[in-house]
Amino acid sequence: MPETSRLTLVLGGARSGKSSHAEGLVTALPAPWLYLATAEAWDEEMRARIAAHQARRGEGWRTINAPLQLADALDQIDPGVPVLIDCLTLWLSNHMLAENDVEAESARLVDLLARPRGPWFVVSNEVGQGIVPDNALGRRFRDAQGRLNQMVAARAHDVLLMVAGIPMKVK
Repeated sequence: MPETSRLTLVLGGARSGKSSHAEGLVTALPAPWLYLATAEAWDEEMRARIAAHQARRGEGWRTINAPLQLADALDQIDPGVPVLIDCLTLWLSNHMLAENDVEAESARLVDLLARPRGPWFVVSNEVGQGIVPDNALGRRFRDAQGRLNQMVAARAHDVLLMVAGIPMKVK
């Protein structure tokens, strides 16, 4: 695999700075850059969050919305294009809420991520450091997110953990 074909996982809690740090890693590379967005705007607050992310990105970005079909979108990317996937947490939530086969979808996505065709950066929440959720869906989500993060981290060339806006190299 060429040195430029690398997978970097950027983990962190809410408001840890993971998205903006990942954007900086991507924009340090030559444009054009591809942003694979997984968020869905279900309410006004989420629309505002999405707008803030979009406003932070400048020229040179192309965005593909892939709230469910992330693997399909990745499979269509031209070699060598810097890609930012933001984020696996929302992608997983979307699949759980759609009652899709999360294990099968995760395995398919991880298989593609294991073979990056350029510099690929993936943002995901580290959700296992908080309290145990008080409901079955919350616990199922936390467990599935932890497994997904582990699978991606095992295949990533680099893993960063964001804490209070500071990146810490894990791998």
